[in-house]
Amino acid sequence: MGVLSIFNRHPRFAIACGIGLLVVILLQTTGPVDRLNELERLYKYPPSLHSSGDDGAIKLRLQDSEEHYQEVLKQRANLIKQYGPWKEDILPWPKNREFYTLWDFFTPAFNCPHEVKRIGLLGDGGKWVCGLSKIARKKDCVIYSFGINDESSFEAALLEKTEHCQVYGYDFSVRDFGPEIRDFAKLRRRSHFKPWGLQGKDDPDGNPPMYSLQSLMKLNGHTFIDLLKIDIEGYEFPALRAIMEAYKGKPLPFGQLQLEIHADRQPGVTDDKKRFSEFLKWWEELEDAGLRPFWTEPNLVFVNINLGTPPALAEYSFINIRGDHDLLH
Repeated sequence: MGVLSIFNRHPRFAIACGIGLLVVILLQTTGPVDRLNELERLYKYPPSLHSSGDDGAIKLRLQDSEEHYQEVLKQRANLIKQYGPWKEDILPWPKNREFYTLWDFFTPAFNCPHEVKRIGLLGDGGKWVCGLSKIARKKDCVIYSFGINDESSFEAALLEKTEHCQVYGYDFSVRDFGPEIRDFAKLRRRSHFKPWGLQGKDDPDGNPPMYSLQSLMKLNGHTFIDLLKIDIEGYEFPALRAIMEAYKGKPLPFGQLQLEIHADRQPGVTDDKKRFSEFLKWWEELEDAGLRPFWTEPNLVFVNINLGTPPALAEYSFINIRGDHDLLH
């Protein structure tokens, strides 16, 4: 019996079948499939280096990254159960041949929605940066760097690759930027150095003088920092906790963070059984404040110099997904 004959004999049945078939086809070509097609379009070509970009595309990239990041957080919880089962049972660097280290729980699973470049010298000193093109020509670009140690290849490269950025450096262990800036007049003109340190409370008369981030920003007349670098030998834990407390309920005042983490130097933590749980608590505070890690690089130079020590140092780069700044557009 042909299709036309069925239609003539049972028109209502034939029409119902046709509508049902159409619905099936529509269901198969929308929903998750459309989402995958859209993501494929978004990631098929890298972002243009010097264009203003497509706000809609950037928003979808950020949304996709956040959805993936939330999935990874569930995997972290499962990994803790696997090796714990409680977080207090986890050792950061187990000696019983378990297949993990501290860093496996803190994967940089978020994608920067722009180009990512390593800036500065190879080896110790360089950092991974998200969307440098977004601030390359920005007239009020501001960079803060805590921890200089007479090596300024990162800061010098940022000055060279941008037109207007001003770099503010702080380190009480040295008297100036490293020779990468100090020896070049054109870079010195956009650099500012003070032998001060970073902490939660101001102590300008201390030895050395110490300031909170918000106080330094006020002294410099700044309300926002495009790029914040912190490498302060373990004191990143209380310093960042103080910053998050000061901006609780508000977006953090910076677009991205380049951070060297010294996981074996958490102030006040000497018991390995507490080291992981305290680190996890601090890290989750970073996440709650809107920071998402998009890159990491272990500091294996430290391990090589100090043979027998665990890989306790790692460089992490974070994007701030809160507020309204250039990296979100």
